[in-house]
Amino acid sequence: MPVRSLTSSVRRWPSPAEVEAALRRWAEQLDLPGLVALGYFGSYAREDAGVGSDLDLVAIVEASDLLPPLRATRLPLEDLPVPTDALVYTKAEWEALKKRKNRFAKTLLKETRWLLGPP
Repeated sequence: MPVRSLTSSVRRWPSPAEVEAALRRWAEQLDLPGLVALGYFGSYAREDAGVGSDLDLVAIVEASDLLPPLRATRLPLEDLPVPTDALVYTKAEWEALKKRKNRFAKTLLKETRWLLGPP
């Protein structure tokens, strides 16, 4: 989230470098059972993020007992400095996604910068 300067009432959006550094620290402390790979894609990965940009994460786990839309609820996304969306795939789902030819799959495969992994 935007942070307030100690000497001003003006809020400042964190720089892409600050966001990436915070993400790396966050990833080092992440406790997600079966985590195989973790990366980010979108504007931060393309290096065109600006004020208001959100962070897009992709995580790959061995398996999950949760439905795909609920898996990100296990991630402490509120600890990151900007609004964050996360996708959590199982290894089998990721392998199936890699075979798809749709635009989203191609974007994920091309853009993702892996902090852990790649799978």
